[in-house]
Amino acid sequence: MTRLPVVLILLCAVAGFLAFDLASSRPLDPYSAPPMLALGSGQAVSGAHCASLPGK
Repeated sequence: MTRLPVVLILLCAVAGFLAFDLASSRPLDPYSAPPMLALGSGQAVSGAHCASLPGK
């Protein structure tokens, strides 16, 4: 096999995966998403490595 068929197969597989993912997932709701930067908002961090800092 030369490179071209391998690249075409890979691109078709990626396109198929993206099509399946877009067809099977619901659209994102930007109003229910957490803020990307919550500087000074008073919200506590959760679920990330910065949430596991030692207490005072």
